[in-house]
Amino acid sequence: MKTSLVRVQLVRPPMGDDERLHRFPYGDPCPGYEGLRGQDHGAWAGRAMDEVAAGDPDGLRRWMTDTSYAPPGGGESVDALIARVGAELAGLAPGTHRPVAGQGVVRAAVVWALELPAAAFWRLDVRPESVTTLTGRSGRWNLLVGQPEA
Repeated sequence: MKTSLVRVQLVRPPMGDDERLHRFPYGDPCPGYEGLRGQDHGAWAGRAMDEVAAGDPDGLRRWMTDTSYAPPGGGESVDALIARVGAELAGLAPGTHRPVAGQGVVRAAVVWALELPAAAFWRLDVRPESVTTLTGRSGRWNLLVGQPEA
């Protein structure tokens, strides 16, 4: 008997002005997939990384090295992001899903799906205007690597 397949094509949108300026995003919504909304950066949202580094260098350093650390002002840790994204993926109905998601959500999805250590989150880069495909069946997920060149 065949088990039902879930295919998730995470679409990374074009790079916006805020991203070009290295600003922390506000946790963009992901319509139809609440658990795939962007990471909540708390008091850092909307601020440039250089500005945060100047005002809270210890906090920024800790956030980038300790996945359990949440930014001040109610921000979300990388661990919490990975758990939230994983819960959303685990609850998807069989079929193909094509949510538009930012780099942090795509990183979190790959880390969760492949059961990587949370620190791997920082070692993944996701190109703007790209698609990352995960397929899941019976609690096991795979990452599709090597899309044909256009």
